[in-house]
Amino acid sequence: MSAVLRRAIIAAARRMNELGINQGTSGNIGVRRRGGFLVTPSGMEYEHLKPSDIVAMDMDGNASGWRKPSSEWRIHRDILAARPEAGAVIHAHPPYATTLACLGRGIPSFHYMVAMAGGDSIRCAPYATFGTEALSKAALAALRGRRACLMANHGMVVFGRDLAHALRIALEVETLAGQYWRALQIGRPKLLSKAEMKRNVEKFKTYGVQPKRGRR
Repeated sequence: MSAVLRRAIIAAARRMNELGINQGTSGNIGVRRRGGFLVTPSGMEYEHLKPSDIVAMDMDGNASGWRKPSSEWRIHRDILAARPEAGAVIHAHPPYATTLACLGRGIPSFHYMVAMAGGDSIRCAPYATFGTEALSKAALAALRGRRACLMANHGMVVFGRDLAHALRIALEVETLAGQYWRALQIGRPKLLSKAEMKRNVEKFKTYGVQPKRGRR
């Protein structure tokens, strides 16, 4: 099972770059497993990763294996510890989301799909040095009631119930960031009300949920 999960992490990391939501080795992925989590190694090209390169860590921050874990391992550990519904965490530096983050801007309710992240906005956490406890705490605060946030002068972090879900959320956040950026070039986007966004958040709780086999 561990080998399967390690291969899935590598495939997701490569897919993240293929989709253009990350570049080089700047992003990282963590996935929950019994007793801790698996995380991508520090500074290694995804194209050359092998299952044995993926680092196993416990919830106390202890790593096993011969590779050094991602410098952002703390964000993965802290999100998985604080949010029991999280099965996978993705951190990346997508162009549009990072552009907004460098302006200290989140993504407001300019489009109903913002509710996909769990609230009426996608917040931007204040800046802190990468790999630090301060950054992890800032991200956790921005993620309160959300599944995604931007991080000032840095990038984005999202979580999902599994790797596929987290990757979809990351791609959607970058799509929204690009749409919001374009809208700002023309004028001031009209925002949806809190009441409307609340309705959308509720609708997303059952969005894509299909009936079990044998039921109409």
